[in-house]
Amino acid sequence: MSLPPVNPSLPQNDTPAQKQARIDQINQARGTYEWTSNIPTLKGIPLASTLPDSNKPTLDWLVLLVGIGVQLVRNQIAINNSASEAQALGALPTALGEAVVKLAAIESWLAPITAYTPPVHGGSVILQALEKLAGGIVKDLQLADINAKVAEAEIHIATLLDLISKTAPAGNGPVMLDEYRKLFATFAVPGIAYEFVSDEIFAHLRVAGPNPMLIKSVSALPANFGLTADQYAAVVTGDTLSVALAAGRVFLCDYAVLEVLEPGTWNDIPKYPVHPIALFAVPPQGDRLVPVAIQCGQDSSQYPIFTPAPVAGNRWGWEMAKSIVQVADGNWHELVAHLAHTHLLIESIAVAAHRNLADVHPVWALLLPHFEGTLFINDAAATSLIAPNGPIDHIFAGTITSTQALAIQARLGFDFSERMPPQDFAKRGVASATSLPHYPYRDDALRVWAAIRSWAADYLNVYYGSDADVVADTELASWVASVQVDAKVTGFPTIATRDQLADACAMIMFTASAQHAAVNFPQRDVMSFAPAISGAMWAQPPEQQGGQTKTDWLEQFLPLPLALEQLNVLMLLGSIHYRPLGDYHSNTYPYGPWFQDPAIIGADGPLARFQAGLKQVEASIVAENANRLYPYPYLQPSLIPTSINI
Repeated sequence: MSLPPVNPSLPQNDTPAQKQARIDQINQARGTYEWTSNIPTLKGIPLASTLPDSNKPTLDWLVLLVGIGVQLVRNQIAINNSASEAQALGALPTALGEAVVKLAAIESWLAPITAYTPPVHGGSVILQALEKLAGGIVKDLQLADINAKVAEAEIHIATLLDLISKTAPAGNGPVMLDEYRKLFATFAVPGIAYEFVSDEIFAHLRVAGPNPMLIKSVSALPANFGLTADQYAAVVTGDTLSVALAAGRVFLCDYAVLEVLEPGTWNDIPKYPVHPIALFAVPPQGDRLVPVAIQCGQDSSQYPIFTPAPVAGNRWGWEMAKSIVQVADGNWHELVAHLAHTHLLIESIAVAAHRNLADVHPVWALLLPHFEGTLFINDAAATSLIAPNGPIDHIFAGTITSTQALAIQARLGFDFSERMPPQDFAKRGVASATSLPHYPYRDDALRVWAAIRSWAADYLNVYYGSDADVVADTELASWVASVQVDAKVTGFPTIATRDQLADACAMIMFTASAQHAAVNFPQRDVMSFAPAISGAMWAQPPEQQGGQTKTDWLEQFLPLPLALEQLNVLMLLGSIHYRPLGDYHSNTYPYGPWFQDPAIIGADGPLARFQAGLKQVEASIVAENANRLYPYPYLQPSLIPTSINI
């Protein structure tokens, strides 16, 4: 990723010699960035056929990953040293001595690079120390030293992954909630581990959890949903179903898309995919969602309605139904909202940009930092995370082929224009704060969207004096056509105006930064505790609400070794905050400022205005969180990475 030109230009404004240089450079890029739709785990999705060296991570990023790996190994050592956990999970004492020795060597390697001092009792000190330095961990090294350190970091990462594998306990253990909490031996147990059984938290996660993009307003109940008016009135005191529907206070989460999943197994133990329907409402004079009813499958003749249970005999049936919704939400989150709608979408757009925009093009310069790390992390996901015998195969309910099919279907079915935040909220009927007052994701996303959209327009107006300049831009037209056809991005507009171009660029930047942050970082805080949200049911859905027991509920949860695997994967994915939004730097050492054009980086230029706007958004969200019952930090600009780099 070389630095952009001091004076980016449009192809129609260049001399013949400059135009030829652009053509030559694009042809060279096309030899580096080639399309394939035959990645074995994601067949049919256009992606990069190989990983170019320029897309590999910086030493700064690798050091962050090493630091998190150290934490995970320390945690597993502590688990194995716990008498109760060793008995429950099956300790591996022969591997522990090797782990301790190798861990000490890796921490010694980190120390001179980061000024990191290993904590006496483990904990999160290393992450805090590294994150403070995430904008420039490595300084004052020669290029040869950088290359050597990168190679060493890659070796240490491989070693840490090996240690995690060797020290992972193998037994199934008792199915008790406290045993899941003990997996956080050196990490703080997340609050969700104690709160997830709350109906209030269950409803709150629909608007501020890992997947706040599914809920929609309904004016009539689906024909296949069996809730009666009497059942509704029994749950929402002082309200009627007809009045609530007419007032726009009834909301639905429908997981019908998950019917594509075919039941898988783990160690010959069957797993059960689920595709429920869940109904929520805002009571009269209320401002927050309450859960109303759950149907554990799509067929109302097979799956009865479950409702919040004031009587003891129905309590555990209701808890089982909520767990089914959480499992469905986990699948929709990871495979649709996260993998398909951010990672895979942005890679396809990035490849099209590399193949069609010269590196002197202003749109290339604007978007490239938002692509940093995406091809690398997607390559890792395709070859390990969503591959046979990988974490998704272990933890999620569907066979790996049907799970991959869901992600492929979701990516190819994504409509770019409809999913722009203002349009998406309007289409789902959740744009109004009158009918749905408490929706943190919506409110914060619109703040960040407005800042990014203004930045896109301000930047582009420096280079495009009129809509005619947009129409005359042959490289831009080539890129748009490639995104529509080669990348198979439905709904990507044919761009003829500056406003259309600003919308498209804003959507790309928002998706690569804020949208990914909104779905990625709750993985650590919420999803690392597997009973709260996971990928599979481990028992058949209940046929009736009454007569269920706490044991029946606990039997739905995944085995402890898989809960630890989920903790490890999601702690890693949810812990790297690298290069916050608005902080543009090259990924080539010494990682200097990215933008060079004085018209962009001047004291009162577009970049300064964007950075000032982000500070205002940050202040607004911090103030909002001070008054929220449950703070929602995931769209604070300081916590939003510029790109999908994890």
